[in-house]
Amino acid sequence: MVSVDAILLAGGRGSRVDGAVKPLFEVNGSTLLRSAVAAVRSGGAARVVVAAPVLDAELDVVWVREDPPFGGPVAGIVAALAEVDADEVYVIACDLPTADAAVALLSVPLPAEIDGACLDDGRRQWLIGRYRTASLRAAASALPDRGRDASMRALLGGLVVTSKAVDPALTHDVDTWDDLEAARGGAAMTESRTLPPEALNDWSAALAARFDLGEGDIPISLILDLARDVANGVARPAAPLSAFVAGLVAGRAGGSPADTEAAVAAVVELARGWEHR
Repeated sequence: MVSVDAILLAGGRGSRVDGAVKPLFEVNGSTLLRSAVAAVRSGGAARVVVAAPVLDAELDVVWVREDPPFGGPVAGIVAALAEVDADEVYVIACDLPTADAAVALLSVPLPAEIDGACLDDGRRQWLIGRYRTASLRAAASALPDRGRDASMRALLGGLVVTSKAVDPALTHDVDTWDDLEAARGGAAMTESRTLPPEALNDWSAALAARFDLGEGDIPISLILDLARDVANGVARPAAPLSAFVAGLVAGRAGGSPADTEAAVAAVVELARGWEHR
C-alpha cells in the first residue's frame, strides 16, 4: 500500500497583505493553515510537515524552517523533505481557501510511470500537487544552496509530472486583502487570473479597435503562453513585465508577427533557463 505524507508551505512574507501571516487568516471558521492540515489528513497524509515558524502550537504537525528563512517555496520543500517518510507527498501552499476540494483531486496514488501530478487552471499549479518522494529528493539534491530562491520549474522541470485541468476558481489563493474579503464573503472566487475565452476575445477586439490594430496583431495564445512560462520559470509578477518587454522589443524590430514571435521566443528561452542563474 502506498503511503503519503504532506508538506505545507506557510512561511512566506505576506508582502501583498502588509506582512500579515496569511496562513492564520480565518475563512469559514478555520484558519487557512488548519484547513490545509485537515485537507491533507482527509487525503490520507500520515505525517504533516509545515515549512514555517511555529504558527499554531496546538497542531499535530512537524515544524521546519529553511535556513536562512524566506528562501522561497523550493527552499521550504527541501527543508521539509528531511522529515518525510512516505512513498509520496502532497505539496500544498497554505493560502488556498479551497484546500479540501483541491487535495481531494489528488488523493489517488500516482501511476508508476510518473513522478507527480498537480492541478492546472490554465497553467500548472506546482504548489497544489502530489509527488513521488524519491523523485522529489533526487531533484532537490541537484539544486545549489539548498534550493534558496530557486523556481519551482528548477525543482520539478526535469520530472514527469502530469496535470489535472480544473476551474481557476479552485486554485485561486489569497494573495491580497481583496482575495481574503472575497473568500470570507463566500464569493465563488470567479475573478480568476484568467478570463474566459469569450471575454478575452472581446477585450482583444476592443484593444484592436482603440489602437487601429489589424487582425492577427494581438496573438492571444502566444502571449498567454509567454505569461505562463515566465510565471512558472521566474515568478508571477515577472509575467506582465515580460509581456511588455516582448512587445517593446518586437516594436523596435519592426512590429511584424514574425518579430513578435521572435521576441516572445527569446523571453521564453530566458525564463526556461532562469533556474541556472
